[in-house]
Amino acid sequence: MTTLSEIQDAILDLRQPELLELKQWLAGLDEDDQWQQWDEQIEADSSAGKLDVLVAQAQQAKADGTLAEL
Repeated sequence: MTTLSEIQDAILDLRQPELLELKQWLAGLDEDDQWQQWDEQIEADSSAGKLDVLVAQAQQAKADGTLAEL
């Protein structure tokens, strides 16, 4: 198993293009996790009925013909 110290040493040995690629990859991991958390929160809020008022407003706007197209 690789230790954190070994990983840190290996990172310090990377050339600039490889270091940039690693940074981008790590940033992508954070972004994926954030979107996953967002999806889970939206799903939980929807299941709890917290979005019902927004759905009702959108349905009313559609019925009134005032729903804006995206």
